[in-house]
Amino acid sequence: MFYYLNGTITIMEENLAVVDCGGVGYACHTTGYTLSQLKIGQTARLYTYCNIREDAFDIFAFGTKEELRYFEKLLSVSGVGPKAALAILSAVTPDRFALAIMSGDEKALMTAQGVGKKLAQRILLELKDKLGSLSPSEDTAAQIAAVTGSGKLSEVSQALLSLGYSQSEVGQALKNIDLEANSLEDCIRLALRAMVLK
Repeated sequence: MFYYLNGTITIMEENLAVVDCGGVGYACHTTGYTLSQLKIGQTARLYTYCNIREDAFDIFAFGTKEELRYFEKLLSVSGVGPKAALAILSAVTPDRFALAIMSGDEKALMTAQGVGKKLAQRILLELKDKLGSLSPSEDTAAQIAAVTGSGKLSEVSQALLSLGYSQSEVGQALKNIDLEANSLEDCIRLALRAMVLK
């Protein structure tokens, strides 16, 4: 149907943004995260998902392709409809959502309105493998490594994060280091050198 809408934001309400495209205002259901990136009167591009039923034509729109893909993945879970998917992505940012799935954090999903323990567990079960096909940002990848990594990877990540480096800096620095061939101290030293020389 529509791949994206490109126009001026004219109205913003809770979980709703109206995009004026050539004089037509499209009501787009969206997340708090996307709304936080928008401003009334400014031009924006929103990636869309159209939900067509016998009695409705709803447009769900997102500021990034990544958030749209997460929305579509959520819809593939049995028992999750557009409203529940939107509620989940409104309760957590896209990066936090990816981290919750990869680390099995059901409590993060349960912060969404209407999502109980059973549904959260089903989402984790069904999406853990599917989410691997989507490339998380470097920021998310570093967080996942720190949370789910065992042994050296987790220790190195935590050590660098505790020194005040950002998740993305840590992710970049560890990308080219052979963790198996180097000791813990050497991995940290090499990562620090990579960040200083960057």
